[in-house]
Amino acid sequence: MAALDRLFKHWPIAAFVISAAMVAIAHGFQTFGHLAPCHLCLKQREVYWVALGVSAIAVLAGFTRIGAPAPRIASLILAVVFAYGVYLAAFHAGAEWKWWPAPATCSSTGAVSAADLQALLSGAAHTAPACDQAPWRFLGLSMAGWNCLLSVGLVGLSLTAAARPGREERAQ
Repeated sequence: MAALDRLFKHWPIAAFVISAAMVAIAHGFQTFGHLAPCHLCLKQREVYWVALGVSAIAVLAGFTRIGAPAPRIASLILAVVFAYGVYLAAFHAGAEWKWWPAPATCSSTGAVSAADLQALLSGAAHTAPACDQAPWRFLGLSMAGWNCLLSVGLVGLSLTAAARPGREERAQ
């Protein structure tokens, strides 16, 4: 229980580390696994970039005189950010399972090399990754499915961290 208490006490730091890890993992799949991200994949990464920013501001605010409510406020904001991540990931996973159509904007804006540009200029066809096709699955779930489950957990952890007594309440 002490480990969970520490986790919730320092939730903005933990959320920062988890968000950084998720961005790094996504880039790792892209760089080393050669899995180009589709439009919805890139949108899901944005959630973690926002969470990184919210967490960093909360951690920095904790070092100021008015920083006592920062972890609770940040935890509530993080819950909303991660809830949006649940929505995006669930929508993406549903599109992969053909439960609904993928958006018309489903195209990749991933990195392009000079050789890719030369090939395009020479008339080669280029197809962007489709949002409705999962290029990788583990235990039956795509990356979007796993991201949805993780995001649900992050919402729960954020809400739990926000609900625990703050410094000022524990002092009474």
